[in-house]
Amino acid sequence: MRKSVLHKAETRGNANHGWLVSKHTFSFGHYHNPERMHFGALRVLNDDYVAPGMGFGSHPHNNMEIISIPLEGDLEHKDSMGNVSVIKNGDIQVMSAGTGITHSEYNKSQTAPVKFLQIWVFPNQRNVKPRYQQISLNKLDRHNTFQQIVSPNQNEPGVWLNQHAWFHLADLTAGSNHTYPLKDNKNGLYIFVLKGKVEVEEYLLADRDGLGLWDCSEVVFKPNTDTALLLMEVPMEID
Repeated sequence: MRKSVLHKAETRGNANHGWLVSKHTFSFGHYHNPERMHFGALRVLNDDYVAPGMGFGSHPHNNMEIISIPLEGDLEHKDSMGNVSVIKNGDIQVMSAGTGITHSEYNKSQTAPVKFLQIWVFPNQRNVKPRYQQISLNKLDRHNTFQQIVSPNQNEPGVWLNQHAWFHLADLTAGSNHTYPLKDNKNGLYIFVLKGKVEVEEYLLADRDGLGLWDCSEVVFKPNTDTALLLMEVPMEID
């Protein structure tokens, strides 16, 4: 029987540091909720606002797959592998932290804020060689369909990571009807609404709501308004 967990936008953890405002779907930093530690292999889903000219100084990670999806503005990235880049809306970045990496992220603009999603996924391999990847996406490829942006396979569309997981973005028009078939019946699907209103099963989801579904083979979406979605299909059991 299908199982579900609903996380309404207003129930997320909140961290306001002035230069950084972050909404935490799952426990992170000073926000600790034992009922919201992770969804399967999905460990962190942070909805971040960074003030102009501000950012995260150099800090370490290990044994985690870290995905950044910019929503507005330009985010400058530097890391211990020598990568220096700027990611902006339409891009996606992944780091396999593996044996260890340090990096910093700053708002490159002195006048405009940056808004981005920071996502952590537990890897299925520990202590791999650290790796960085960044690509630009064609936004037209998600119009009324599910655009794959993350997969476990180097030869598939999107970036790849060390986990049996697939992410998709979708821009769905009001009144349409769409079915997402899960790629593995051992996986669950976490749905995050970027904007709009959409019916998913018996739920009506709105901006920044999250819904996790598992023990199901497909999920049906019926948008009531033009709706932008992020879908994260991840294993429900982690090693």
